[in-house]
Amino acid sequence: MTKTGGNRYGTHRTIEPKGTLPQPSWKLDNSMEIWDNELLIDVETLNVDAASFRQISEQAKGDPEQIGEIILETVAKRGKQHNPVTGSGGMLIGSVAEIGKSLQGKRDLAVGDRIASMVSLSLTPLNIQEILAVHPATCQVDVRAKAVLFESGIYAKLPADMPDKLALAVLDVAGAPAQTAKIVRPGQTVLIIGGGGKSGLLCLHEAKKRAGITGNVMALCRSEGAAERVRQSGLADVILRGDAKDSVAVLKLVEEATNGQLADVTINCVDIPATEMTSILATKDGGMVYFFSMATSFTAAALGAEGIGKDVTMLIGNGYTKDHSEIAINTLRENSILREMFSKLYA
Repeated sequence: MTKTGGNRYGTHRTIEPKGTLPQPSWKLDNSMEIWDNELLIDVETLNVDAASFRQISEQAKGDPEQIGEIILETVAKRGKQHNPVTGSGGMLIGSVAEIGKSLQGKRDLAVGDRIASMVSLSLTPLNIQEILAVHPATCQVDVRAKAVLFESGIYAKLPADMPDKLALAVLDVAGAPAQTAKIVRPGQTVLIIGGGGKSGLLCLHEAKKRAGITGNVMALCRSEGAAERVRQSGLADVILRGDAKDSVAVLKLVEEATNGQLADVTINCVDIPATEMTSILATKDGGMVYFFSMATSFTAAALGAEGIGKDVTMLIGNGYTKDHSEIAINTLRENSILREMFSKLYA
């Protein structure tokens, strides 16, 4: 008999600590008999977030088989893919296997529809039967698994005009370009830290579009490969080469590129820690810093800004904003160069 009375936010699935929300909890019930307000998903691919995958890969010394074992162990212990070191998860793609009775007829959704979850794996009950393949270059893991989405969980139907894994790669970071579209104004100077990465390139597209011909869009890249991707995209007015962990050196680069004016908006897309002060130093007083990276220490950011007397508005990288999936997917529809580049990298 179907279970009824489940909480819309999924607290009925929390095992430890009992009654807490699923994301901050330690362990979830990942049994796959759904409650009447849940969706059951046949999972095909996990897109582990970049900071988490980097940590797992370092722990596994780059061995794909060991990466898979670590993921299996995490899910077995916690009932979800919630990295205990980084605290982050990722997202998934799959097809709808079952729709709870109380949700039937209330969603534009049918059994068999292919979807991407737009909520973190760190709060998604997950049961992995088998890991089929690990793809380190894309942070994607092919699986035979099932997952549950709560009543409050958001999802996106996979678009018919692009391969699933390409859509997954973009939807995984959908919050970044969508938030960039909300933040950037015409004529502003914008710095994208990690501009040659997946989220960085999407943010560059939106920043260039919103800042317009009177704006100044800069990309900070550590490697020549990342810088070359930005060059090919044609989306940056200025490409800076530097280590985002070296705050003083990057500040000098930004000062030189802006005649000492600094950035109106800085968007941090890198997946490594200790880049908070670089973002803050590069931004002018009264400016805004958007930390999309899950490697960010918000304690370091808050205390660091205070310590140097910098008055900037700092935004936490909320992965959700209205219409974020549509904005992210449309970026590739609008930009053929990015689409070709992403197809080679992720599809």
